[in-house]
Amino acid sequence: MIQQHSQKRWSTVKCVPAQYPEANFTEGSIRWWIFNSTENGFNSCIVRIGRKVLIDLDKFEQWIENGGAAA
Repeated sequence: MIQQHSQKRWSTVKCVPAQYPEANFTEGSIRWWIFNSTENGFNSCIVRIGRKVLIDLDKFEQWIENGGAAA
């Protein structure tokens, strides 16, 4: 049996807009999603390590595909 471990893709808030230039996300909009993450479901996309917030890009893309709503 072959096990494949998928590599997590993490990004900081500042780097997300550069990774999705066609979507025109701004750093401010991402911070707003984080601030309101319990209401909009964005909390499933983020991990907090102290003051640092990392975004799981695979979950972020899924969140966007679901219309920015809780999955």
